[in-house]
Amino acid sequence: MLVEHLGKSPIVDPSAFVAPNAVVCGDVSIGPGVRIMFGAQVIAEGGSISIGRECIVMENAVLRSSVAHPLTIGSNCLVGPNAHVVGSTIENEVFLATGCAVFHGSRIGAGAEVRINGVVHLKTYVAPGTTVPIGWVAVGNPAQLFPASEHEAIWKVQEPLNFPLAVYGFERSEANMTKITQRLSQALASHLSDRAV
Repeated sequence: MLVEHLGKSPIVDPSAFVAPNAVVCGDVSIGPGVRIMFGAQVIAEGGSISIGRECIVMENAVLRSSVAHPLTIGSNCLVGPNAHVVGSTIENEVFLATGCAVFHGSRIGAGAEVRINGVVHLKTYVAPGTTVPIGWVAVGNPAQLFPASEHEAIWKVQEPLNFPLAVYGFERSEANMTKITQRLSQALASHLSDRAV
């Protein structure tokens, strides 16, 4: 399903395929030979999403952007089932495996791999050709790689990146779930006037 959001409709190359139960919403550009498979969600919420040639977005993957964090995916990339990618720059020939999470302001270099359940954190730069191992966390610029069990080491790098400020607009000391959900509810109200195209 293609959806107009904030007055912008997706642009889908005629050679691309969008499954009938996938959703492509807003300022989204889908290149030649792209395949958006069943249940995938490609949602541009104020920021653009651009997907290059011959990319595959597998079942139930979620690709999102925001006003502050557009999403760009180069050519010949594969986004695995249940992956979550938001507001990132993904260069050519990147493999994002099943269940991985790629966060706001990150950049993944050409030919890199984020394996099953890997995480690329906020503002992290993964150099070309790098592999984030299964279940590991990449954090920082340049990325440092940690097993998920190394929470304290991850937090040492992650805390100064200030996720609440970068994503929700609140300093960590001010952030709470009431403020965050109220702000998100207001922002997501922009979908009340969406329409299928």
